[in-house]
Amino acid sequence: MARRVHQPLEDQEFDFILGMSPGPVLAYFTGTWPKAVEACRAMDVLVGELAQEYGTRLTAVRTDMTRCPGPTRRYGVTGAPTVVLVKEGEAVAAQDGPMTREEFRAFLEAHL
Repeated sequence: MARRVHQPLEDQEFDFILGMSPGPVLAYFTGTWPKAVEACRAMDVLVGELAQEYGTRLTAVRTDMTRCPGPTRRYGVTGAPTVVLVKEGEAVAAQDGPMTREEFRAFLEAHL
């Protein structure tokens, strides 16, 4: 994963990153069960590349649903991969399942 993608280890770290981010946050939720792992691998690369591309316009946070159950419940995440765009602490858009680069870019552009 690119260095622009934060990977909190617990709920408090997730909330800290959210609070310290000057703009929108892309919360990327992953899972550790077999089907989720496969689907998340391709998204890992894509999230990293788009985080680099968007630079300071976006903070990306990769979160394991099991290790950070608070944000998972807060944003209603039920499967992985799921991305949630958060502005000022509130979810403004969400998409579950894998996406192509074009779909992901369109998601970001529609909601940033």
